[in-house]
Amino acid sequence: MSEISVLGAGAWGTALALHACRQGHRVTLWARDPARAAEIATARANPRLPGVLLPDALRVTGDAEEAARAELTVLAVPVQPLRAVLARLPVRLPPLLLACKGLEAGSLRLPLEVLAEARPGQPGGVLSGPNFAHEVAAGLPAASVVASTDPALRERALALLSGGALRLYGSEDALGVQLGGAAKNVLAIAAGIATGAGLGENARAALITRGLAELSRLVVGLGGRVETASGLSGLGDLMLTATGPSSRNTSLGMALGRGMKLQEILAGRQAVTEGVMTAPALLARAEAAGVELPICASVVEVLEGRLDVAGATRALLARPTRDE
Repeated sequence: MSEISVLGAGAWGTALALHACRQGHRVTLWARDPARAAEIATARANPRLPGVLLPDALRVTGDAEEAARAELTVLAVPVQPLRAVLARLPVRLPPLLLACKGLEAGSLRLPLEVLAEARPGQPGGVLSGPNFAHEVAAGLPAASVVASTDPALRERALALLSGGALRLYGSEDALGVQLGGAAKNVLAIAAGIATGAGLGENARAALITRGLAELSRLVVGLGGRVETASGLSGLGDLMLTATGPSSRNTSLGMALGRGMKLQEILAGRQAVTEGVMTAPALLARAEAAGVELPICASVVEVLEGRLDVAGATRALLARPTRDE
């Protein structure tokens, strides 16, 4: 039996903690807000996962010192507050597995790049793939990727977390895996817009397919492996996120397609929709590398109010013809 801590008591962090408990580990779940930690511990439930009971064996705490005493720590917080959360954690930490997707606004950094700046020398990897938290929490079958340039960390994380209903694969292409997790959220907004605007299944299929081509160009252009884009953290996550309203990014796109304003949509949400902040950062990073992302660029223009859905559709359809 090993000690595992999960830092971040949102839906995804709680789901991962439940999965680790099912593997027979001693698991501690940390919430950034001590009052929220106490509420979850007392109720043995997390409002972010309705109907899911937390086992007595899962310890919930608001003390980061307690949560960091583990063989492996999973950090499941959104990318935007990641740097601030890292600054709050104890000086000495076990290997960190980052379970977040996107780019930090302003710095344009991916999660492991934020970690390297905030905690130099800290061993780290990422967990990414086509996973809805409520399904993992329910113990439904799923697969994901553990990516790290550190083979020992990769192997240890696979040994501790892969099992039961969650099958994990390893990858040394941490860059490509992170880019897949970031880009798919932006592309899911595009697919949602097409659905919400009533553009039809043909349009959505075309957007997803050409979106995958953009994702592949981005991964290769920034130094990752093209095969990563067609794996679980690329095509797999894109398929999940862009094809159903359970996705926060797709549902936000659907609301935009129906004519709602972005701020109005965000005001009615508690959970973070990562694609909104990631879109301009991803586009800026791609442009700096000379990588063209027309669908992502259109999403940014719609999000920023510089283009409406009809205008974005016309612009994409009017692009010069070319071989696929």
